[in-house]
Amino acid sequence: MAKEMQNGSLYIDQDVETSYQNGDVNKNFDDDGRDKRTGTWITASAHIITALVPILLAFSLITYFTSSLLADCYRSPDPVTGKRNYTYMDAVRANLGGRMVQLCGLAQYGNLIGVTVGYTITASISMVAVKRSNCFHKHGHEAKCNISNNPFMIIFACIQIILSQIPNFHKLSWLSILAAVMSFAYSSIGLGLSIAKIAGGVHAKTTLTGTTVGVDVTASEKVWKAFQAIGDIAFAYAYSTVLIEIQDTVKSSPPENKSMKRATAVWSFGNDAPGNFLTGFGFYEPFWLIDLANICIAVHLVGAYQVFCQPLFGFVEKKCHKRWPESNFITSEHGIKIPFYVSLVALAGSIQGLAKSLQKYKPFQTPE
Repeated sequence: MAKEMQNGSLYIDQDVETSYQNGDVNKNFDDDGRDKRTGTWITASAHIITALVPILLAFSLITYFTSSLLADCYRSPDPVTGKRNYTYMDAVRANLGGRMVQLCGLAQYGNLIGVTVGYTITASISMVAVKRSNCFHKHGHEAKCNISNNPFMIIFACIQIILSQIPNFHKLSWLSILAAVMSFAYSSIGLGLSIAKIAGGVHAKTTLTGTTVGVDVTASEKVWKAFQAIGDIAFAYAYSTVLIEIQDTVKSSPPENKSMKRATAVWSFGNDAPGNFLTGFGFYEPFWLIDLANICIAVHLVGAYQVFCQPLFGFVEKKCHKRWPESNFITSEHGIKIPFYVSLVALAGSIQGLAKSLQKYKPFQTPE
């Protein structure tokens, strides 16, 4: 039977080859003798989506499952009527105790610090992108618009100094809502620009297998870049470290764990990675729309920074309160007038300007 199939296969290949030599092209075969290919860019896109969706779906399901378990830990021992655990550390202490509290605390706060550092860098990149976009629009796409991120990191830090005076998560809802709106805004702009670029027909050529080993990158570089891409996707779902603190702001009717599970289901099936493809300048026009998208990213990260910093602030304040219970400076709330913040921002700007002047200053030289 196998021999007959082999003979049949050989017969078909020989017949197709003979047909091409004779100029008699069979409509069911391509020029290499194989079945005629019928795919289009739509089917190719479907293949790519099919390859990516399992990764996104896997992280969504993992996030939803683990977050649902964590939501039940807000109250213990009963998830509905038990004692409240106000922080992630409190939940670990109530359910695990011992050394696990210190280990989980180290993991949580280390993660939060890393996230906030990443948000600071990403926000400054988006701010720089706005200035570079205007530079390219004014001087052309080939202009050398090299701009340092450092001044914009200082600006972002000054904004965070002001917003960090927000007492706790309960007073943070307006900022989180604003950040969420900004997230939808820049995502929609990015999607629209991508569709427009593809429809225009002028875009980068890509393949299902990615970059070519030995031409673009080495084999090891390709593996590491693939893992980095998956890590970027996974990073978008890593919010469990602040779940308990967020749940502590939810009202008790209906039960907090049910409300949090519902919120997690909505959140986990929509990813929001901190990466900013708009700063790579695959797009130049309309420059105002790209500027708007980058501004939305920066505003979104201003709010996201506070969401991840509030547990850190609470931890430090609690420790300081226990360490110096008699100190009025530590245990009391102090009102600061708004003009004081303006002075702080002006001071930061003066220091930054002085640093730039010192870099260009050449002593013992006079203009000729």
